[in-house]
Amino acid sequence: MSFASRLTRTPIPHEPERATEAEDRFSAQPPEIRALLAGTAGCSPYLWGLMTREAEWMDAALAGDPDDAFAALLDAVRALPLDALKTGLRQTKRRAALLIALADLGGVWPLERVTGALTDFADLCVDTALRRLVAAEIGRGKLPGLTEDDAATAGGMVALAMGKQGAHELNYSSDIDLIVLFDQDRFAEADFHEARSVFVKVTRRMSQLLSEMTGEGYVFRTDLRLRPDASVTPVCLSMEAAERYYESLGRTWERAAHIKARPCAGDIEAGWAYLDRLRPFVWRKHLDFAAIQDAHDMRLKIRSHKGLHGALTLEGHDMKLGQGGIREIEFFTQTRQIIAGGRDPDLRVRGTVEGLARLADKGWVPQDVADTLSADYRAHREVEHRLQMVNDAQTHALPGNADGIARIARFCGADDVALWRADLTERLERVDGLTEGFFQPGKGGAAEADVADLPENAEEIVERWPDYPCLRSARAREIFKRLKPDLLGRLTKAPRPVEAFAAFDGFLRGLPAGVQLFSLFEANPQLIDLIIDITSVSPELAQYLSRNAGVLDAVIGGDFFRDWPGRPALEQALAERLAAIDDYERKLDTARAWAKEWHFRVGVHFLRGLIDAGEAGREYADLAEAALAALWPHVVAHFAGKHGDPPGKGAVVLGMGSLGAGLLTARSDLDLIVIYDADGVESSDGRRPLAARAYYARLTQALVTALTAQMPEGKLYEVDMRLRPSGNQGPVATALQSFRNYQSDEAWTWEHLALTRARPVAGDSTLGVEVEAFRQDLLRDKADIARTLTGVVDMRRRLAEAKPAKSAWDGKQGPGRGQDIELIASAAALIAASPATAVADQLEAGVAAGWLCAEEARTLCESYALLRKVQGAAKLISDGPLDPPDLGEGGLTFLLRGTGAADAGALEDLLARARGAAAEVIETVIARGPVEEKDAD
Repeated sequence: MSFASRLTRTPIPHEPERATEAEDRFSAQPPEIRALLAGTAGCSPYLWGLMTREAEWMDAALAGDPDDAFAALLDAVRALPLDALKTGLRQTKRRAALLIALADLGGVWPLERVTGALTDFADLCVDTALRRLVAAEIGRGKLPGLTEDDAATAGGMVALAMGKQGAHELNYSSDIDLIVLFDQDRFAEADFHEARSVFVKVTRRMSQLLSEMTGEGYVFRTDLRLRPDASVTPVCLSMEAAERYYESLGRTWERAAHIKARPCAGDIEAGWAYLDRLRPFVWRKHLDFAAIQDAHDMRLKIRSHKGLHGALTLEGHDMKLGQGGIREIEFFTQTRQIIAGGRDPDLRVRGTVEGLARLADKGWVPQDVADTLSADYRAHREVEHRLQMVNDAQTHALPGNADGIARIARFCGADDVALWRADLTERLERVDGLTEGFFQPGKGGAAEADVADLPENAEEIVERWPDYPCLRSARAREIFKRLKPDLLGRLTKAPRPVEAFAAFDGFLRGLPAGVQLFSLFEANPQLIDLIIDITSVSPELAQYLSRNAGVLDAVIGGDFFRDWPGRPALEQALAERLAAIDDYERKLDTARAWAKEWHFRVGVHFLRGLIDAGEAGREYADLAEAALAALWPHVVAHFAGKHGDPPGKGAVVLGMGSLGAGLLTARSDLDLIVIYDADGVESSDGRRPLAARAYYARLTQALVTALTAQMPEGKLYEVDMRLRPSGNQGPVATALQSFRNYQSDEAWTWEHLALTRARPVAGDSTLGVEVEAFRQDLLRDKADIARTLTGVVDMRRRLAEAKPAKSAWDGKQGPGRGQDIELIASAAALIAASPATAVADQLEAGVAAGWLCAEEARTLCESYALLRKVQGAAKLISDGPLDPPDLGEGGLTFLLRGTGAADAGALEDLLARARGAAAEVIETVIARGPVEEKDAD
């Protein structure tokens, strides 16, 4: 499409004489083009000068498609040889500046196309200059070991575009901020200093080539001061030196700057690899709310340095750095990206408007706020461009008088200057209100709480806090001082304030550092109530939380309180996360961090009554199974890297016990069996081959290590493999045929009972189907009532001797308790030859088989449900023996919820009746044979 056909607006001339001269000069142009040129000339002496100097080229460009004209300019830059760069780049820059300005002023291109064209042109100028200069040095033999072929990648030299250039958001008269680096690995150690010296010289020559003002103008003012420690480092650094600096000394503003960093010239691939290595510095793995204060401090320093404090007045107002300006929106966006981008890669975008859109999509910014700030940002940038187009000045300040502001208003196409001023003032105030509320929430808020209002003994507790490790740093104390009034108020208003203060004190005492967590509380005060709930119910969970405060990130991640996603979705989520990581140990640690967050989520939902004990048990089991299924392929792949692929058909992991039944507690370990089928293959085929039996034994040990090893994120699960054939005396992995032979001919009845709760949870799915088919055949073959009951009696006797009940509150061990009911349910499944693994389903199978009466099964189910409620709650509160007097009111209330008991005494009576009823049923069914069908009702 032609330029004229795409025009949507024109500036209004501020200086009529020059506008008239422009109309006369370009009278051959179509009327709409003539109006654009007249309006532009009447507002911008700089653009009027470009029009007259490049008139012939402009006439040709305006007669065609502006996109084609711009593409031709880029081609012209690419064709420039080194000796023509100085003049050629300047001539092409004049033409690009004129074309882009007219496309902007005429509404031919939207803002993003305008800033994108400015950026693309800058990128190409830097890239062309860099490559030509490096090629010349290679040609002179100054870069050791490099040949002409290395010129295409600038010999490993790369320029990172920072700031607006990195985000494809350059303004009209912007300078460009570059960090120039070189890949030291391209050179031998002995050649390092010689290469660095050449690259430093190239960088200086490139900067001069672009920045120097000549009779032809300049290309781009180039700023190299964003590099590490710019006052003492050379203008071109090795990537290794830069990485060391950021790892040890990098500051928050440098992290923010790197959000927009992008390789724009030279060895682009090496530049992206460098930024990928720098990712842990820029994007922290935990939510980083401390960045809010850092960004706010930076804002205040900039304002103070520029003298920008005071009431908002349009005359002289800085559209970039002033109140409600462009930088406010950028800081608002970047700071939120820094907070959450470490956990969510979707937020790692460079553009401001795109960043706001992503933040809104993920729930970090309300949609209406994102829409408002995006629209205001675009409008602010348009004003900024008009300011710079007047005289090609790198300025952001509105004129200091009314006449100058009227020029800018007309340059923006406004015929009502008063209305334009009012709209701009409203926009600045709106941006200021939205951003200031984020950086200074509760400004002018509550004063220090009155100590006299604190509950009994709380004053003594509060006085201890300054001595705790989490409050050692000045910054932590500063944040906590702002947080303290709200914190004390919430603790005082808790249902049991004395207990709340004591419990929170224990949490605070165990916290090793405070800056990040206090910043998190300050930005999300609702988390304080959650901490009070947790500390009041479970001191052990609070202690865990104080050592693993990063799990709180999940609470404000957007979907913490949504419905449970289910095992398949969990497995897929972890699998995707692990697939993105190359290092094996990082995979293991990532799995731990991921599982911790979901484990914490289940606990919080249970604690707050969003789910009951049964749902919590199923969710804990889903989580364990998902972790096993997602981690297993990576354990196998890592092991196979040394010893070759698994010989034969592979292996399957069976979940036994509570995992097989799909019902875990907060502290359950995992009962596992590994079965493999070498299918006649004697050994693996790898760098260090192993015989099949040794291969699968060591692979199983690798799985156990992957689950139980203590790493920075702790352990994943404890593992118990004693249910395998021959127990601790047998191999840790069992061949399928050996498993069949053992279970068919040698296994004890208790081992068949254990198999009633076996279920494939990870590994080869085809082998899993085969093992499950054998399990069901075995249950049918061993479905003998007399033999089963003999085994049950023997097992109950052995359990009573080895693991007697610890107290009246022990819900697991002892007659009529959880383990006893599970044993009878397993017997029912074996007698009925049922594939069911859950207790309720197994008891139902016993009724269907005629061994249990429906009323007996109902009694056992109800007793088991009550015992599981108490056990599930007790395990969330503490791993020690349950003793209600030691729980505190919060813990006791949680324990009683859902049981129907009003107090601890009533619950103790309820449990005694349930145990007695269950024990009576168990003794009865053991003592008799199958009941008649008519009795089952």
